Amino acid sequence: MIIFYPLVVEFILLGLTNNRHLQIILFGVLLVVFLLILLGNLTVITITLVDRNLQTPMYFFLRNFSLLEIYFTSTSMPRTLYSLLLNKKAISLPACFIQFLSFFYLGTCVFFHVAMMSFDRYVAICRPLHYSTIMNVRFCIQLVVASWVAAVFLMVPPPAMIIQLPFCGPNAMNHFYCDIAPLLQFSCADTQRIELIFLTSVILILPGTLIVNIISYGYIVSTILRIPSSTGRKKAFSTCSAHLLVVTILYSSAIFRYIRPSQKGGWDFDKIVSFLYSVVTQLFNSYIYTLRNNQVKKALRDLFSRAFS
Repeated sequence: MIIFYPLVVEFILLGLTNNRHLQIILFGVLLVVFLLILLGNLTVITITLVDRNLQTPMYFFLRNFSLLEIYFTSTSMPRTLYSLLLNKKAISLPACFIQFLSFFYLGTCVFFHVAMMSFDRYVAICRPLHYSTIMNVRFCIQLVVASWVAAVFLMVPPPAMIIQLPFCGPNAMNHFYCDIAPLLQFSCADTQRIELIFLTSVILILPGTLIVNIISYGYIVSTILRIPSSTGRKKAFSTCSAHLLVVTILYSSAIFRYIRPSQKGGWDFDKIVSFLYSVVTQLFNSYIYTLRNNQVKKALRDLFSRAFS
């Protein structure tokens, strides 16, 4: 028997669990996580603004990256917390589309920023005499603006096409935010063209920016190994290790989730990987940069000493 569903006017985000007691526990945990993400990134932004020793291109990119992470996390986390606290799972189509578009647009900008930071480290370590000339203020601003513009052309078209699709239901989405897989699954229309465009965009973004990271760090490692002083090698590695760790965590989870021929199906698995990509990595990123960066740690100690002296 064929079941005909009416056109959907809202989606039901089933979230992370249906158990009410677990929802309350998760609300408390995720609220703390969200506040830590905000605190960590705001700390990076503040310290790189007020400390004169951190007025370099590296920290200019890091400051923009932290600001971007706040925006990116805010696309899904507040709605998830609202749902967990009040057990209200319905989300309107316009709100779902805005969340979906914002998530993928800002996520694309994140990967461009990571690639820019890799390029900055390459110039700083491999071409130190030309660093101030190449990475001047104007060029750094141009790179950041170009990343935001490029993200529009690469990632906005698929969501814009999905918004125009008819959705016939069912409308219960096994996810904690509006993701591409359930949206395509609920559509009454043929979505193969959209899936192909989305896959092409993702391949250009993820492996494309990953290649920039790999090439940059290939040259960086080669240059560091040629430094005669062990102290110099240690200092160079400490500067880059934090960024390399972020690259590994970010790309492994995102590629695992989005590089595949079809975005339909596998929702439970998608939800777990999406949680790792959109929440867990965002929690650790700012703390990796601060706790594993000697200059930032010194700047924080100086700030606290001045504040409490």
